[in-house]
Formats: sequence, structure tokens, C-alpha cells
Amino acid sequence: MPRELDEWHTRTGGFVSRPDFDDYAEKYSKYFVMRRRDGILELRMHTDGGPAQFDFAVHNAWAQAWLEIGNDPENEVLILTGTGDRWLGAAGTAPADPAESARRMTSGPFPPQFGYEHGYHDVTKLVENFVFGIDIPTISAINGPSIAHTEFALLCDITLAAETATITDPHFLAGTAPGDGQQLTLQEVLGTKRASYHLYTGQTIGARQAFQLGLVNEVLPAAELLPRAWELAETIMKQPRTTRRLTHAIAVRPWKRRLVQDLGFGVAHEMFGIGTAG
Repeated sequence: MPRELDEWHTRTGGFVSRPDFDDYAEKYSKYFVMRRRDGILELRMHTDGGPAQFDFAVHNAWAQAWLEIGNDPENEVLILTGTGDRWLGAAGTAPADPAESARRMTSGPFPPQFGYEHGYHDVTKLVENFVFGIDIPTISAINGPSIAHTEFALLCDITLAAETATITDPHFLAGTAPGDGQQLTLQEVLGTKRASYHLYTGQTIGARQAFQLGLVNEVLPAAELLPRAWELAETIMKQPRTTRRLTHAIAVRPWKRRLVQDLGFGVAHEMFGIGTAG
């Protein structure tokens, strides 16, 4: 936060305190390793120090973390990445089998409160809070293959990918309608026809193909991925604070329109399908 603004807050009697980095870095330490330097926040997903594994607790935690990160005025640029050689996996499944991972996640049985609290609310806020709650430039660095949920990487203003990175939506192959966010990023970037093909086939998109299709901006060797993200973040930081934040507002505008129009529709259809599959 600029010193002048902080001093103005003090002169006018102060305001309700904003989130403190040390507090929320500890609060979400089970899910993220956070480090911040000169306003650049690196957010590294993990599970027990290794590649992140997705489950319903993650749904809940990530959605809340986005809000606290976005509400801290000391954060000026966000870098989102994973740990080790994978972007995201799931407990008990092979990294190369995203359909099986999705099948296990959606097979139930679920408690009565699941339907709204975790099936609809958490799934919706997982994406909404990332797009509407974070008002600073965002850079993602997809560090390897993923079972799903690369939508956050694609929703970032700039998306980098390691040579081993993959993008896929496995929901249909797992017997579930694809409606919780990944499909929106594919429809927005690939267009209706190409997106439909990938939704029905679940075909994995490798890093080079993702670059050719416009899903990612750069493909790099794994060792160069995070340094390049920091290089871009430091370049962004050279411009005035207002310029940075208003440029992000322009960049994220198409995603806001897409989410308002289609996210609730997609999530409702996916959850209805899970509850009535047969």
C-alpha cells in the first residue's frame, strides 16, 4: 500500500483492519506455501510438501483464500504455481488418469449438506472469488500435468507452462457433466467447436498444443518456469499501482462476463447430474 494512503488512513481515524499476510499465510499453510517480496506474492499449491492433491476440503479452503489474498493491499502481483512435477493430482489415483480421479471425487455417497454447501456454494465460489475477489495482475506457472482444475491457470492474465504441463477436462469420461469452471475457460479461449470436442473426449492438451491453441502464452523448461514468472511480475511492478490494477480490470473483464452468464448454469447442471446419475 502506498505510504500516503496508509498515512491518510491514520489521520482519518483508521479503518477496519485488512488481512495480515503472516496470519493468512499460516492459516492456509496446509494448502499453499506463500512468499512475498516487493509486493509480488508467490502462491505455491501443495499437499504435505509435495504436489497438490485435490479434494473437497481444498474446494472450501481455496475459495476463502482468494478473498483474503485479494483484500490485502500489500499484494500487488500474484504468481500461482504448483509443487514438484505436477500442477494437481488426487489422492489414491495415478497422475495419468484424470478420469478415474474425477470418478472417485463424484461417486459419493455424500452427506445431506453436501448438495448446497460443497456441491454448489464451494464449487461456485472457488471460481467466482478468484475472478471477482483478486484485483491485481495475475500470472500462473503450470509446472506439470494435472488431473483437472487448470482453469485457475487459464483465468490468470498471463499463463506460462512447463514442457510437461497438460490441460484436460475429465468430467464427461467420469460420467459427470462438465460444469464447474474448466469448461468455461475452454469455451472462452478455444471457441465453441473445439471446446465441445475436448469436453466430450477428455483429450489431454499438451503444453505445445496449448500454446498453439492460445491457452498458454509461453512454454518453458521446468527450471526456467518460475524465474520467468518472477521476471514478468517484476516488469509489471515497474508501472504505477493504478496502471497495474486497472490493466488487470480490463484483462479480467471477459472472464467476469463469462462467469456471470454461465458459471451458475454449469455448476447446477453438473451437480444435478451427479445427484440423479443413471
